[in-house]
Amino acid sequence: MEDDYKNEKGPPPPYPIPMIPTHRPPPSGIRIPLQINSTFPDLTYTKAPPSYDADGVSPVFIGSAILERSVHPCKIAPHLPIPCRVPYGNTELEHKGRYDLLPFDPETMEWVRTSLGRIPHDREPVAGGYEENGEKLYHAMGRVGGAWVPGKTGEHLGGCNVAFGNGEHIITKGYEIL
Repeated sequence: MEDDYKNEKGPPPPYPIPMIPTHRPPPSGIRIPLQINSTFPDLTYTKAPPSYDADGVSPVFIGSAILERSVHPCKIAPHLPIPCRVPYGNTELEHKGRYDLLPFDPETMEWVRTSLGRIPHDREPVAGGYEENGEKLYHAMGRVGGAWVPGKTGEHLGGCNVAFGNGEHIITKGYEIL
């Protein structure tokens, strides 16, 4: 059976193909599991990047990094040697373990402006992870140095935390939550 697949369609991709839902996606979205040595999926699977790095051309995607006792929303920048970057502990943590890419789907997702860790009224934020103590984390995006950078937010954070330029930046006003 595998040989038939190869003959007709080429080799299977080196990562799981996300199923196309016939119903509403789960609150955490449909994700693509990756690791530091994974072949980065093409735009057919990742969809268009929601942002670009400070150079204006290098795509940056939304993700969740799986840490030892928590899961943190992060940015995924495939042009960097270690693509998964997490705002964590006042630094830009280069994550070398498993992480999941969340393709941004404008038909089922939207960016909503907010401030101070607030969840916008009548909106359901996309789950991005959780702290060690169980507090919820959501995907967010804040502006640093002219670039929109994916990161994390939560009511307990009071803002949006993003990893950029080897540091963790905290944006309290005018960021967006997914």
